Amino acid sequence: MKKKIFVLDTSVIIYDHQSIMNFDEHDIVIPITVLEELDTFKKGNDTKNYEAREFIRFLDKNSKDHLIQDWIPLPAEGKGSFKIVMETNGIKQSAVDIYGSNSMDNKILNACLIVQKAEPKRQVILVTKDVNLRLKAKALGLRAEDYETGKVLNIDNLPTGIYNYANFDQEIIDALYRDHHIAFEELEGKMQLSPNAYYILQGNKSSALAYYNPFERQLERVNKQTVFNIKPKNAEQAFAIHSILKPEIKLVALHGVAGTGKTLIALAAAMAQKKEFKQIYLARPIVPLSNKDIGYLPGDIKSKIDPYMQPLWDNLKFIQYQFDEQDKEYKQINLMVDQEKLLITPLAYIRGRSLSDVIFIVDEAQNLTPHEIKTVITRAGQNTKFIFTGDIKQIDTPYLDEQSNGLSYLVDKVQGQNLFAHIQLIKGERSELANLANELL
Repeated sequence: MKKKIFVLDTSVIIYDHQSIMNFDEHDIVIPITVLEELDTFKKGNDTKNYEAREFIRFLDKNSKDHLIQDWIPLPAEGKGSFKIVMETNGIKQSAVDIYGSNSMDNKILNACLIVQKAEPKRQVILVTKDVNLRLKAKALGLRAEDYETGKVLNIDNLPTGIYNYANFDQEIIDALYRDHHIAFEELEGKMQLSPNAYYILQGNKSSALAYYNPFERQLERVNKQTVFNIKPKNAEQAFAIHSILKPEIKLVALHGVAGTGKTLIALAAAMAQKKEFKQIYLARPIVPLSNKDIGYLPGDIKSKIDPYMQPLWDNLKFIQYQFDEQDKEYKQINLMVDQEKLLITPLAYIRGRSLSDVIFIVDEAQNLTPHEIKTVITRAGQNTKFIFTGDIKQIDTPYLDEQSNGLSYLVDKVQGQNLFAHIQLIKGERSELANLANELL
């Protein structure tokens, strides 16, 4: 069987700079147009800028003593070779002519056609995160695929973190109310027990909310706790608060549709622990509108960033307005902001930092790549807790989807670990109107 040739698009490289190493024994082609695009991405502090720089360094390091237009072995056993294709013109069926534009995408398609003409006995496949580019490639008779590494293949079976048991053993429910916990040994064979999983147990007389503690190896009753005057309105919110307040759990993921209370619950539960942490960070990725950089917006850097951070301030104000202006909690929130005990910031600002004694909330985490999620978590120092919130069905970045975003990836890869808890919030609590929109629009 002949080795395949994969042609990588810019979108794949800025998604994962190590993508070139993930094609087994097959060969990789990089169109010169991709290098031109990477050159425009290399400056800046965003993850895409980091990915571009790292890939350029990889090419530079591994092309020494070689002509870059020739096949160069990849630096690992069992891997193929790579080269740069310089030509993007000079073919009869030119994408530039067919689509009537000399765009970067069309030049990349031309590079694929040139490789296909030069290697007629080998399968040439364009790999791109750009759906439209894949469609254009297929229209030209080229095979095109998404980059699958880091993708959650079975998204429909992503765990919710919550198990419902109807007609459950009433004696166990009674024991939970009486003793507050039940040892693992007494429950074997009666229910599925997973680390930091949550349970809704319904017996013939009463029901109970419960949590499996992997550290103590016991099922524990969960009480609905109020945090900074925010009361859980359903079992899912009660579980979310419990997971954030549990000191042994260092990593929490909350996902659900708009209005389920993800960010509000995360912030209120974090503020309830202000004495246990030096700072509370509330951050979100900046996703520019119409794919334009924030530099297009008027004003200084604060003015450019504020519109993206406003939803976080709205949640903070909602919590503050649960109190009267004369209440100490109301004043305490202002003091926390003034003293930078509570910081609302763009996520890009934490690159390179080590975060200790911090509780860190990442909102809109579905707009992060798997690599960005990893980058954030590896910032964790001693006594640091991360909370990721988002809606995996509402993604604003062009090269991510329900399967390839960082939040789905996090839940899929880290589930079952003792330091991790995950809760899917389903019931909307914002308003009847918001629920109607989620259901019908």
